[in-house]
Amino acid sequence: MPFGLNEAHLFYAFAAIAVVLVAEAIYLLFFSATSYRSRVNRRLRLMNDQVDRQAILVQLRRERGLTGGGDFRLPIVYLNRLILQSGLSLGLTKFAISIAIGAVLAFGASLFFRFSLIEALLIAVASTVVLPFVVLTFLRKRRQKKFGEQFPDAIDVIVRSLRAGHPIPVAIAMVGREMQDPCGSEFGMVADEVTYGADMETAMRSLYHRVGQDDLPLFVTAVAIQGSTGGNLSEILENLSAVIRLRFKMRRKIRALAAEGRFSALLLSGLPFAMFFILKTVAPNFYGDIWHHDMTKVGLAIAGGWMMFGNFIMYKLVNFRI
Repeated sequence: MPFGLNEAHLFYAFAAIAVVLVAEAIYLLFFSATSYRSRVNRRLRLMNDQVDRQAILVQLRRERGLTGGGDFRLPIVYLNRLILQSGLSLGLTKFAISIAIGAVLAFGASLFFRFSLIEALLIAVASTVVLPFVVLTFLRKRRQKKFGEQFPDAIDVIVRSLRAGHPIPVAIAMVGREMQDPCGSEFGMVADEVTYGADMETAMRSLYHRVGQDDLPLFVTAVAIQGSTGGNLSEILENLSAVIRLRFKMRRKIRALAAEGRFSALLLSGLPFAMFFILKTVAPNFYGDIWHHDMTKVGLAIAGGWMMFGNFIMYKLVNFRI
C-alpha cells in the first residue's frame, strides 16, 4: 500500500473507530436525556438524589446565605444581599473559612517577601475586608448579566406555556425544568415556594431580591397586576420580552461603538507600566538616582490618581443604564 501502511493495521483502526461510534450512538440514544437533566441546573441535579422538593428548597436557600424560611442570616443586610445575589453556593460557614485561609496565606506571603509585620497585617486586613467585596461584586455582576441574557428566553417559555392553557405556576415550573442556571434554579425555587404556600407576588419579589437584575421589576409588576386585576398576561409578557431584547441589543450596539475607545484607554493606561518595566529591564539604574526621593513618590501617586480619574470618566461615558 502507499505510504507504507499495513492492511491489518488499517482494518483494526477502522474497527476501533466503528466501536467508538456505536458506543456514542447508544449513549446518545438511551442516556442523553438523563445526562441533560442532571446538568441543566443545580436544582435538577439535587432532585436526582433527593425527592423531597421542600428539603431541596431549604438547601438552596441555605447555600445562598439565607435561613430555611428565606430570611437573611447576617445582621449586615448589604453583605448578605451581596452574597445572595452573587450566586455563591458555598454557604456562610465555608465562605468565612475561605476568607480566613486567604487572610492567613496573604499574611504569610507578605511577611516572607517584605519582612514587615505592619505591611503584612495591612495586607491581611485588606484581603479579609476588601478582597471579598471585590470578588462578590464581580460575581454578582457576571451572574446578573447572564440572567439578563437568559431572561427573554425564559419569558418566551412562559408565554408559550400560557397560550397552551397552563396556569402561571406551571409555566414558571417549566422554566425551572428547561433553562440552565441561573434562570433555571431561580424560577424553580419560585415554583417550589408557590407549591409550599407562598402567593405568587411574594415568590416573585423573593426572586427579585435573590437576583437583583434590572429587568425583573417589570416582570414582577406584570405578574402581580395580572394576579389582582386580570388581563392577557401572555400578550403583556410577549411585549416585555421584545422590549428587553431591544434594550439588550442597544447595550451591545453601544459596546461595539465604544470598543475602540475602550481599547485606546486600556492601551494608554498600560503603556506607562510597560515602559517602566522595559526600562527597568534594559537599564536597571535608569531610575536609581531619583527612586528613593519623596518627590518621586508624590509625583507617581498624583499621576496614578489622575490616570484612574480619567479612566473612571471614560468608563462612565460608555457604561450607563438603558
